[in-house]
Amino acid sequence: MQAFEATSYYFDQAANSLDLSENVRTLMVTPDREVKVEVVIELDSGKIGNFIGYRVQHDNARGPFKGGLRYHPTVDQDEARSLASLMTWKTALVDLPFGGAKGGINCDPNKLSRGEMERLTRKFIEKIHDMIGPHKDIPAPDMGTDAQVMAWIMNEYGKYEGFQPACVTGKPVEFHGSAGREAATGFGVAIVTRELLGKLKRTLSGTTFAIQGYGNVGSHTARCLAQMGGKIIGVSDAYGAVVNREGIDIAELDKHVAKSHKIVGFKGGDPITNEQLLTTEVDVLIPAALGGVFDRELAKAVAAQVIVEAANSPTWPEADEIFNARGIPVLPDVLANSGGVIVSYFEWVQNLQHFRWPLEQIQREEEHRLVEAFRDICDVAERKGTTLRTAAFMKAISRVGRARILGGM
Repeated sequence: MQAFEATSYYFDQAANSLDLSENVRTLMVTPDREVKVEVVIELDSGKIGNFIGYRVQHDNARGPFKGGLRYHPTVDQDEARSLASLMTWKTALVDLPFGGAKGGINCDPNKLSRGEMERLTRKFIEKIHDMIGPHKDIPAPDMGTDAQVMAWIMNEYGKYEGFQPACVTGKPVEFHGSAGREAATGFGVAIVTRELLGKLKRTLSGTTFAIQGYGNVGSHTARCLAQMGGKIIGVSDAYGAVVNREGIDIAELDKHVAKSHKIVGFKGGDPITNEQLLTTEVDVLIPAALGGVFDRELAKAVAAQVIVEAANSPTWPEADEIFNARGIPVLPDVLANSGGVIVSYFEWVQNLQHFRWPLEQIQREEEHRLVEAFRDICDVAERKGTTLRTAAFMKAISRVGRARILGGM
């Protein structure tokens, strides 16, 4: 099953509950525009580097397109299409005035120098600058990109359109970015995890967590959960994993990762494989890496009591059905990792106003939106007798559908 097919499956489950007609389903699933461009740069070696870039704009019924740019070897049209669709439902679920978009470049950023990354980014924006902008499509960081890449995007876009800081979000704070943006997704994961545990009559204090992926999202999630009283017993990255049933010292782990750039070799836990981490006995398992992690067989082996999807699309439909049959609650990605786009919205608003908000206000507003959205989907799930994922899609689809009707076909 391809990524977009899986996303469409979840859409169809909600559409069935909403009794949507085939015409409306086709209208809401089909992307508005898809672009594929060749990005050619000179490498440091003097050779020519040939890369393919993508941007999929899914739906703008509720506002301009919004979504990340990822630099990764797995980037392709189908993945961009799937993630753009998820962004449409994500922004609608947390009631932001955006639609969904996604894209990126098929490359391995670990094999590119800083200069090559900058040239690649600027060339890509040269190719797509006419289809992005503050009121058209606002990119943001994703896997393999960061605040520096967003700064290059703003600077390159400015060559064509002048000073437009709202053309992209996730920029450095010193370059018209927003306080709290870097930690926003991880902070949000911790907030909705707290809410879900509360719904299950549990607290963060003493609850054990395993986190797959220790990049931006996974590391900030670990820090926030630890600060809130959670016990992180296992973490992993692309190179391996460690486990400590007594709890991992996150501050010490951060020091180790800052030096070695990987979890492997950390003395505060026992080494295990990535798959062992995913099947370890733990209260809450948080996938925070690539999509497509849980298939049918792995879903049967998972020993966690709760799953919180910090990554985009980590669960294939057949695995989702198994989790549901086993009574394992899954907090879906469209809510769990939406903190990033919420604070991206705040950055966009600040840029349009040419005014800066304090961190306390940003985190307070992020928490408010996440808690409200969580309560909304719990209400739908209870009234309709559905899973949290189907309830989230139902809420989002209803908002997008209403906007399309009000705006006219």
